[in-house]
Amino acid sequence: MFYYIIALLIILLDQLTKWMVVHYMKLGESIQVIENFLYITSHRNRGAAWGILQGQMWFFYIITVVVMIGLVYYLEREAKHNKLFGISIALMLGGAMGNFIDRVFRKEVVDFVNTYIFTYDFPIFNVADSALVIGVGLVMLHMLREEREAKKNQDGKTRNNH
Repeated sequence: MFYYIIALLIILLDQLTKWMVVHYMKLGESIQVIENFLYITSHRNRGAAWGILQGQMWFFYIITVVVMIGLVYYLEREAKHNKLFGISIALMLGGAMGNFIDRVFRKEVVDFVNTYIFTYDFPIFNVADSALVIGVGLVMLHMLREEREAKKNQDGKTRNNH
């Protein structure tokens, strides 16, 4: 239940921030937060990351439903054994659901976090995107830890057999 609460909080924060951008900003409007680094910019995306597959909503519906089913499966089966893994799956579930809600009800995703890293204008993103990226990063960290533990256990078994 704890992990579903995390996912729900991500969805609520994502949808609240998107609602604020849609209702209080004009499309294309930008508010400076930190000069030459961070801006809140009202932007819409009809595709995936970096605007790829523009307008392919049917594809996103199918993929997102399949991904969400897989995430719930892993949450139910694997998260009970590892808190870090459970949190990472919950972040991904919340992020996937946040953007799915936009695609279903708006037919586009509302993006607004606009960053410049040195002179590179990073693609504009949102809370759901951030949760997805952090969740994937944590899953990778979890996998690296498991691999290291398995190797350590295997090395211990090998030494004990000699």
